[in-house]
Amino acid sequence: MPATFHTEQWVPYPVELVFAFFANPYNLPLLMPKFFKVRIEEAALAPPPSRPVAPDPALRLKSIAAGAGSRFSVSACLVPLPLINFRVPWEVEITEFAWNHHFTDVQLRGPFRYWKHTHSVSEETRANEAGVPIHGTRVSDDIEFTPPMALASSAIIRRQLASNFRTRQKKLDSILPKLVASLNRR
Repeated sequence: MPATFHTEQWVPYPVELVFAFFANPYNLPLLMPKFFKVRIEEAALAPPPSRPVAPDPALRLKSIAAGAGSRFSVSACLVPLPLINFRVPWEVEITEFAWNHHFTDVQLRGPFRYWKHTHSVSEETRANEAGVPIHGTRVSDDIEFTPPMALASSAIIRRQLASNFRTRQKKLDSILPKLVASLNRR
């Protein structure tokens, strides 16, 4: 039975923007810890279904999105030592895709015996310190995995995933304001 990992983050940006950012596989390296040196080695992108038209013209984004059937290969240095540049290949396929809701990637080849990652977004309004409502997006990640070796501990992998996602969340908090600023300059 696979182990599981779940994490969530709230960001003060619209679902359309946040989903579009995550649906572009070329943004993955921007979110990973630097020492992993993540690279997209190859991508065969399948077109997603037609994008719903956002009510706000500023959110009518023209970005790359990996629809169901997309496959891509990434590589990463899993040993964070400067002199060791052993890259681990990882091939995934997008098996589900629903605009502004979720997409799921499944490992075809890579470091785990099994890996399934569902990225979900949903609208969520929160109040700031003054009680003013702020519309935003809850980003949820649900991962099912089987460790690479029988001796590998799911608890150790969960700790590493938690650390990786803390990094990703911090990076997302700095990337999205820049993305919004660039959209406002169009």
